[in-house]
Amino acid sequence: MNKLYWLDQIKLQDRAKVGDKAFYLSKIIQRGYPVMPGFVVSAEILRQFLENLNSSESLVADLPHSSLHLDVTNWRQLQQVASRLRQEIMTATVTQEWVSTIFQAAREWETSCLILRPSLAVSTATPGMKNISGLLESVFCQCEPEAIALALKRTWSQIFRARSLLYWQHLGINLQQINLAVLVQPVENAIASGSLTTNPSGWEIEATWGLGIAIAQGEVQPDIYYIQPETGVVLEQQLGNKMLAYSVDDAAPKVFSQPVPNSALTPDRTCLITYILPEAQQKQYSLQEEYLQQIIALGTQLVSELGKTFTIKWTIAGQTTSGKLYITQVSPSQSIIPHSHFIRGLGAAGGRVAANALVITNPQQKPEQLPKGVILVVPTITPDWLPLLQQVGGIITEQGGLTSHAAILARELGITAVVKATSATTLIQTGERLLLDGDRGEVYRIKGDSKEEMERGREENLLSSHHPNPKAPHPAVTSHLPMIATQLLVNLSQSTLIEQVQNLPVDGVGLLRSELMILNILNGQHPNSWILSGRQTELLQLWSEQIMQFARAFAPRPVFYRSLDWRSQDLPSLRDSLESSPQSMLGERGTFSYLRNPAVFELELKALASVQEAGYSNVNLILPFVRTVEEFVFCRRKVEQAFLTEVAQFQLWMMAEVPSILFLLPEYVIAGVAGISIGTNDLTQLLLGVDREQGQLAKVFNERHPAVMGAIAQLIQMAKSADIPCSICGQAPALYPEIIDKLVEWGITSISVEPEAVERTYQAIARAEQRLILAAARSQLKEGKK
Repeated sequence: MNKLYWLDQIKLQDRAKVGDKAFYLSKIIQRGYPVMPGFVVSAEILRQFLENLNSSESLVADLPHSSLHLDVTNWRQLQQVASRLRQEIMTATVTQEWVSTIFQAAREWETSCLILRPSLAVSTATPGMKNISGLLESVFCQCEPEAIALALKRTWSQIFRARSLLYWQHLGINLQQINLAVLVQPVENAIASGSLTTNPSGWEIEATWGLGIAIAQGEVQPDIYYIQPETGVVLEQQLGNKMLAYSVDDAAPKVFSQPVPNSALTPDRTCLITYILPEAQQKQYSLQEEYLQQIIALGTQLVSELGKTFTIKWTIAGQTTSGKLYITQVSPSQSIIPHSHFIRGLGAAGGRVAANALVITNPQQKPEQLPKGVILVVPTITPDWLPLLQQVGGIITEQGGLTSHAAILARELGITAVVKATSATTLIQTGERLLLDGDRGEVYRIKGDSKEEMERGREENLLSSHHPNPKAPHPAVTSHLPMIATQLLVNLSQSTLIEQVQNLPVDGVGLLRSELMILNILNGQHPNSWILSGRQTELLQLWSEQIMQFARAFAPRPVFYRSLDWRSQDLPSLRDSLESSPQSMLGERGTFSYLRNPAVFELELKALASVQEAGYSNVNLILPFVRTVEEFVFCRRKVEQAFLTEVAQFQLWMMAEVPSILFLLPEYVIAGVAGISIGTNDLTQLLLGVDREQGQLAKVFNERHPAVMGAIAQLIQMAKSADIPCSICGQAPALYPEIIDKLVEWGITSISVEPEAVERTYQAIARAEQRLILAAARSQLKEGKK
């Protein structure tokens, strides 16, 4: 098993691997909502399990590749095939490594009981596919290896039940299209459990004592509360018929416990116990006023995330006196599910948006402005498009990968985006109404423009895991986050995001992208043009004010400002007449351009000096794309001439992205480098020889490649040996949170990510540090016993 997918780390490109149930929960937990923790055993594991079945039966032996064309009208045959398939699964052996991995992860919760929830994704949108909540059921088990293996097989085998096979056949779904993952979560005793169902006309809350399985099994009639959506006022409440409840076996409430003979109790529920409620408790509502109001408040918050129509399941974990509210399941409205997507690309920035398309076939002919809320369809996007993108609702590009300019800009601005959508500008016409799914990387046509459909489209916009309004406050709850030793920083460029980001649990700004920041003040002209036209003083003032906004907002936390790093082809509308070799893949970028034309760099340093003179000592400088020690020494002298080093707190860093630094870092340190920041985007590009703007090479451009990971490990070790800090600010930790374990283990000083990735990265760092502490404690204990 390569890895488990923790709910707070799941990315948009993982949806098919983790299934819809886990995916929607992950979006909510990453927005700071109280979700019961969990991890996912991916759909790939089931495929591997089926491929390894040792069976002489040709049907079973070819199971992963068979579409099982059954005559579903022949009920006897259907039952026989289903029984044979499920028996084959139940008698097979689950790989010990898989079971051990799951068991060790689950032990972190210190619980005796687990629930395994089927989480399904069908690879192709299917007409007529509806809610399948009754088709696949959750399985309970003890937190023990043998019980986990059995529960895993029971969960997997459900897709081969007779009724499941009938359902797949009815909708024309082949087995290859079915991705069944398993969400594993702890089961804790509950004061009460239930559901909240919302729609524009009214809300309904169901509740019962104990665990929610009593409602799911139809063994109780729950209490019902009818809520007015606009005010949260309880309009009516009805007492249910609740004779029994469920709790975890090893912690049943003994004061109430009266064991119930129940032949229906299956091996699924060996870690649960059923108990009769005292008569007095049966006549009480299961929700205290405090918890009722918490659920209503939670529903009000979720409307902004999920739209007006959704269902959540919740539980109040704890004993009889106090508890904590958790979400256990999320089912958003699927009001617009077109029959099929007509374009597929790479999901670069998550969420869904429904809007009219605006197609621009020549990206070098940028309009002066764009209509608000449109889905922009364009071959590619360069950084100088940034001022225009503030108004758009979605982005589709024909070129680019997950670390392309379009992807990075979209994620920072909170705009749903799909890149590498081949022939998009040809297939889409301006004015067409589209549904853009940045999670799946798919584009759909929406037919019709009725008032009702438009309203549903507006609700779809709210399903985005990135808030459609980047200026909106971030709802994340940070008061109960664990302490971490590794610094967490944020990547920024837009001052409009400061208010949203400054209260996140970050230690400062790890990467202030100057080239994107300054685009907002250049008015379409290259900085050199401002200087040549005598407007140097005006530009200096604007530049200083921009930097000062970040310095002021985050003080005394550090802000690492990266000086300009432009390639001529990145900024066709700002192309400087002094630039040459415009067709070069790399261009005369980074510090080399400062040697050729130092005027702009000198002005940039004056802007930093102005910020220091205003009393802010928290701004440091990172030099980009340094090729040689001589380039660094040239820049260091310019920094000294600007008197920046006279402020004691000032640090001069450099990006670690040109592979030569793997050989030259000791010389850079001697030359005065105070720290390095690893830029995984360019480091990967140069190590693997792949242009990150080329989406067709997305599989090759892999920051998890052994060569890239080896280079990162070497840089961290070299920095530790030189006693300088080492940060990482490329897209790798945000796109692939699983590498955070390695970064922390190797001793990374800080990790800097986009605002949308802060919460899940914080949790990933905390978990990685806890594992290291636990491993060290176990090792010490083992040594002590010797």
